[in-house]
Amino acid sequence: MSATPHHDPARVSPAIEIAGLTKRYGDTLAVDRLDLAVDRGETFALLGPNGAGKTTTVECCEGYRMPDAGSVRVLGLDPRRDARRLRPHVGLMLQEGGVYPVARPREVLQLFSRFYADPLDPDVLLERVGLTDVLRTRFRDLSGGQKQRLSLALALVGRPEVVFLDEPTAGLDPAARRMAWNHVRELRDDGVTVVLTTHLLDEAEELADRVAIIDRGRLVALGTPDELTHADRDELTFTARPGLDTVSLEATLGVGVVELRSGRYVVHGTNDPGLVARLATWLAEHDIRLGELQADKRSLEQVFLGLTEDNGEPDHSRREVQA
Repeated sequence: MSATPHHDPARVSPAIEIAGLTKRYGDTLAVDRLDLAVDRGETFALLGPNGAGKTTTVECCEGYRMPDAGSVRVLGLDPRRDARRLRPHVGLMLQEGGVYPVARPREVLQLFSRFYADPLDPDVLLERVGLTDVLRTRFRDLSGGQKQRLSLALALVGRPEVVFLDEPTAGLDPAARRMAWNHVRELRDDGVTVVLTTHLLDEAEELADRVAIIDRGRLVALGTPDELTHADRDELTFTARPGLDTVSLEATLGVGVVELRSGRYVVHGTNDPGLVARLATWLAEHDIRLGELQADKRSLEQVFLGLTEDNGEPDHSRREVQA
């Protein structure tokens, strides 16, 4: 899929610049003095738990929300004041809505293509997103995954310079999910800036050049997936069956063991061959099959949970981490 961007390569300013962004809804502070910059041609994942402020942040970038304080620039333009100039260069993938219920995929995509000066061929795009077998199906009768594919096509038809993808693989089967990932990679290869919001942390780890994690409206981590997942102390992580006797395991290893989620464990302590040997011996004695074993590296899920889990701290006491 060709989605050649319209930007001038001589321009080196960020595709998106957010400075001191603040947004309130009544007494709720949704975004709290957020600073972010997204480079041109970068795939950037914005992560956070529900209510963290990521949707509000993206909506301010898209021009749907007015900041209470701070500034937002997309391709150097104000998303609200310069909306008419900016819209032809931005693609939006929404989770729901925006399509007439009885319209068919080709009709919808042909209509949207007329809004742009140099759109992609709707028929080629429908084939690339795997919708050629439902061209005569009304939108309301499409499956959730098929609606997602059409939404992706609508976001790409105008050859955007910047595209916002909101949960792009929600409802997709594994094959369709991989197809969507390939589309994102093609966009990056073509120099398109992609802002990705997703609850699938493996998706962010797989696709993103950089990841920002926000919580309670504030930035708590920023860096490449490798930077964020590199452990700042020796650790072992392993997978096995859920519900291991961690008290017994700790007694054998001589260090702390935590089950992060069902079947994934973190061993805290000096990483040495003896520790690995004691772990293997304990598992063998209890007839437990080892799944994965990894040293000195956390998953993005571990990083995310460690930074965003509610641990009773006040709203503004979170440690800000930048890799």
